[in-house]
Amino acid sequence: MDDIMNDLILILTGVAGSVLTFYTSTYLKQGAVRASALLSLIVALFFHIFPSVCNSYLTIHIPMVFIGASFIGMVSTKTNVNYFHLILAGCLFSIIYTYKDDVFSGYGGALGTIAGIALLTSFGISALFSKNSYISKRFSKLTPSDDTKP
Repeated sequence: MDDIMNDLILILTGVAGSVLTFYTSTYLKQGAVRASALLSLIVALFFHIFPSVCNSYLTIHIPMVFIGASFIGMVSTKTNVNYFHLILAGCLFSIIYTYKDDVFSGYGGALGTIAGIALLTSFGISALFSKNSYISKRFSKLTPSDDTKP
């Protein structure tokens, strides 16, 4: 039960990291780097000063997940990103981070790589189910329309 709660908290942290960074960057006009750095510093300092607020697993991993998810929130507004993309990417980031084991051991940039994978995957999922996608057009042909009814 504790593992499920820890995973759920990390998923919520990932969503918060991506959404808050994007919001701070765009609507509060702080820029992507400043928004990510400021929010990540606040979260990291909080868990450094108050390490006993959560269990030791969360105290270590919440700042890491927040920092990595904040990379997702640094996405440019020119990419037609919306909050659905950010929420989905934050969830995907947290899940990949939780189950990555030692795949990225010894390599630099693991958080950024996972963030990039999560964001591109969320864009891909969105494109697959958009009204203009090939898959959506194929499914719409399978359902009877009102014109074909007698």
